[in-house]
Amino acid sequence: MELRDIEIFLTLAEELHFGRTADRLHVSQARVSQSIAKQERQIGARLFARNSRQVELTAIGTQLRQNLSAGYQQILEGTRAATAAARGTTSTLTLGLHGPQAHDQVRILDLFRSRHPEVDLRIQEIIFTDPFGPLRNGSVDVATAWLPVREPDLTVGPIVITEPLLLMVATNHPLARRETVSMEDLADWPLPHSATPVPDYWLQTLVPTHTPGGRPIRRGPKVSSFQELAAVVAAGEAISLVHGDAARYYQWHGLHYLHPHDAPMASWALIWPTAGETELVRALAKAARDTGPL
Repeated sequence: MELRDIEIFLTLAEELHFGRTADRLHVSQARVSQSIAKQERQIGARLFARNSRQVELTAIGTQLRQNLSAGYQQILEGTRAATAAARGTTSTLTLGLHGPQAHDQVRILDLFRSRHPEVDLRIQEIIFTDPFGPLRNGSVDVATAWLPVREPDLTVGPIVITEPLLLMVATNHPLARRETVSMEDLADWPLPHSATPVPDYWLQTLVPTHTPGGRPIRRGPKVSSFQELAAVVAAGEAISLVHGDAARYYQWHGLHYLHPHDAPMASWALIWPTAGETELVRALAKAARDTGPL
């Protein structure tokens, strides 16, 4: 059984949904079905019982999941250890950050590096259209994500940023000329949303379906990156709730940032796979707790 097939099996065993599994792994649903069918032929038994409404592990599938999970994690850890050895370091910890957060988190990063000079702390950018995928495929060990995070396989660690949300509009937008704006104004213009599936509860922070007063909010263009988000806002096609770092680092032509007087506070936290928690992950979390949130 190839490593990719193992990854597909374990992901489907967790999601119990072919479409969500395909989205998480960035493959087609047909690829997932083909992989599972191949594994079932090799083993000689059904691994999943499925019908038009649900997917469930069979007894043999449950046993296979238990047998493969630990070994799969060992393979990922072994690969990371070999990479670290090739770079001449004792160990490597890969931290997934969104956009320019390395600048905001410099206190945490410096404290961790001072305590663990033997560790190669690597930074990898992750994007809001795939906030949890890099953690699940092993490309990062720990990451930041805005709260809430309610994924059963992920641990939510210390908060690293807390600040009110902002409203990003075009410089010539009618709201840009207003003295005050509120969250109720979101009902009058569409909000961009993720071009790829992400948990709806998570998206609600920046793309709520209703204002605090209960007015419905339209969803506008689909975007795949902050650059695309900024482009549709600058073009006047939508307005967007954003985190405070946008105003600090993305003062681009055509964009204007507003402070809704009733904007909610938003928090970011460190998160990591519960099954992949290591001493280094705990050490980074301790550095975050010791420095406190931004």
